[in-house]
This record gives sequence, structure tokens and C-alpha cells, in this order.
Amino acid sequence: MEMKQLASARWIRLIPIAFITYSLAYLDRANYGFGAAAGLATDLHITPGASSLLGALFFLGYFFFQIPGGIYSEKHSSKTLVFWSLIFWGIFAIATGMVNDITALYCIRFLLGVAESVIMPAMLIFLSHWFTKQERAKANNLLFLGNPITVLWMSVLSGYLCDSFGWRLMFIIEGFPALIWAFVWWRVFVNRPRDAKWLTEQEKNDLEEALLEEQKELKPIKNYGEAFRSGKVISFSFIHFFWNIGMYGFIMWLPSILKNASNMGIVTTGWLTAVPYALAVLFMLSVSYYSDRSQNRKGVVVTFLFAGTICFIASYIVGASDFWLSYGLLVVAGACMYTPYGPFFAVMPEVIPKNVVGGATALIVSFGALGSFVGAYIVGYLNGATGTPSASYVFMAGSLAIAVILAIMTKFSTTKKTVGNFPR
Repeated sequence: MEMKQLASARWIRLIPIAFITYSLAYLDRANYGFGAAAGLATDLHITPGASSLLGALFFLGYFFFQIPGGIYSEKHSSKTLVFWSLIFWGIFAIATGMVNDITALYCIRFLLGVAESVIMPAMLIFLSHWFTKQERAKANNLLFLGNPITVLWMSVLSGYLCDSFGWRLMFIIEGFPALIWAFVWWRVFVNRPRDAKWLTEQEKNDLEEALLEEQKELKPIKNYGEAFRSGKVISFSFIHFFWNIGMYGFIMWLPSILKNASNMGIVTTGWLTAVPYALAVLFMLSVSYYSDRSQNRKGVVVTFLFAGTICFIASYIVGASDFWLSYGLLVVAGACMYTPYGPFFAVMPEVIPKNVVGGATALIVSFGALGSFVGAYIVGYLNGATGTPSASYVFMAGSLAIAVILAIMTKFSTTKKTVGNFPR
């Protein structure tokens, strides 16, 4: 009974904090695609190649500072780290709307990535301090819902803002929420159960004992160097790398792909861009429940990434001959790429000892950021160089296929049990 009451308190008090923080990060990284589609490149005389690099440069800054952020979050607290991250990324997001020089825009995009780099590992470590193995996919998915839900409403809002006020005011208006939220975060954040005034001593002890019990099954790892060399961490890192090539090629350039393919206005493009993220929300909510109940993390990851691969290939085959069928396949592909994130990152604290899980998770996230850079840059480049999205569809599908193969070859648990057709 106490644990049921405790679970209610945790879900209500903690998930909204993580969700909003993560959502704001996606607002300020994904709106560049709308700026590019709404005239940023024309106004600043940016070539297609430079536009691709600008869209991707965020992820290069994001890549370099993941590991320090993850280690700091595990050993200390995310409170101060995330507070200053919110402040700086809000400033850089607003500055994007004021820039008049491409060199300054290069710097701003890179620094925005640096400022946001700590958020994902910090949020994952934060949730691992509060939610047990049987709850973790659901907790992670509620965090990652901040991605599709934010891109969903951001797509519609950004379309209207660009149409009504232009791309500059879009960036400025959408940069302010991070600054405001920083002060809310500072007031409400609680790092671990023992710091929560709203829990009884018994509730704190029960939760911390349950989390410690999970660690007893894990083989000890002495230090971060050993963790970074472990087969599981390396495998998960490369799965995330190839997965994110497809994911962020899709996120960054879907507005431009749809606008060019349909010849529709920016507002209609915004509504069309929102649909894959609405479907992703439905998929993620249902799949997280199954993943926690069955503990079949691997089956979820393999199934949905494979489905995304097939839909990308099918969309490429249909091509311009039927815009709406091709678009429908893209909708399913986008939703499938999002769906396994919660179960995938639920695995990390289940197979990696607590003393190194912060750095190991950050390494895995950083490889995803590097994949995001590659995907955002090459997809943008291919679209500009060929004049059609066909080549970029093949590239994204190929990357997802590699991620599927790596996932099939990787063991996702410390046990030898099987669920369905997939070993855990």
C-alpha cells in the first residue's frame, strides 16, 4: 500500500518537471527547420550546403558535452547544471532571431547545442533515481513524449508565427519559455528520494531499498574507462548513432521536404508536419505499458525500428507518384522511430552498475548526438543537391536498417530468459 501511494506521488510531482524541461529543449532545437523553410536561408543568403551544416551544427556542440553532464548529474545533482543550461539556451535561441551574419549563426547554433547537451543525460539519471525496473519504460516514455508532443504543437505554432510575423520573431518568441522555466525548475527540483520533503521516512527507505536491490544482479565495473569499453555500452552507442541518423534527418528537414513536395503554404506544412508526432504519442503510451509488463525491451526496439525502415523504403518507392500515400508512409515511419525510446533507455540502469551508469548513459546519448549531426547534415545536403527527398529517404532507411541489425545482435538484459521471439 505504501509503495502504491508513493508511486502516485512520484508520477504527479516528478514527471511534469522532467517532461517540461525536455520539451523546451526540443522546441528550441527543432524549430530551425521551420526557420529554414520560412525564409531564413533566403534572407541571410545561405546556400543549401551551408543551410545543411547550420541545421546539423547544433548536434556537434551537443555531442562534446554529454559525458561531463552525465557524470556530474550522477555524482552531484542536476539542479544547478540544468538551471544554467536553461538560461543559456534561452539566450542563444532568442539570439537566432536577431542574427544578420552567417558566421554569427554558425556560432549560435553550436553554442545552443552545448547549452542543451546536459539535458537528456541529466533527465535520464534523474528518473533512474526515482523509478524502479518495473516502471522505468513508462517513466522514460513520459519524458520522451516531450519530443513528439512539443514538435507537434511547435509545428503548428511555428507555421503560424512564421506566416504572421516572420522567422525572426518565431525564434525570439519561442526562446523565452526556457528563461522563465529556469526559475520554476530551481524551485521545484528534487534530485533523490532522501531530499523530498513530501515523502515519509518509510517511503524514502522503501524506494531506495528497491533501487539498490536491482543493482545486486549486476557485475561490478570499476571505473568509467572499463564501462566505456564494455561490449554492451559500445553496442548501445552504435545503435543510438544509426537510429538518430534517421530520426534527426526526419525531424530537421520534414518541413522543407513537405513544403517542396506539396507546394503548400507554411501554415499547411506545419499541420502536415505535426501528424507523425501525434501518432507517435499514441504508440509510445501503449508500448511503454507492454515493455514494463513483459520486460521485453529488445523486442520493442527491433520491431519498431524495422517498421520505420520498411515505411521509409516504401515511401521512397511511391515517391512523387502519389503524394498522400508517400506522406502517410512517412507519418508511420516517424512514429515508429520515436516509439522505442523509453524501453531502450530503460535498459541502461538495468544492465550498467550505478557507479558508472551516468557516464555510460551519457556516452550512448553522445553517440546519438553524433548520429543526429550526420543525419541532419547529410539529409539536408542530399535534399539540396538532388532537388528531391528520394536520396535522403534511402539514406535514412539504410541507417535504421543498420540500427536494427545491431539491436538484434545485442543482449538487452543480464538474464538468459526469452520473451516472444527475442532474447532479452
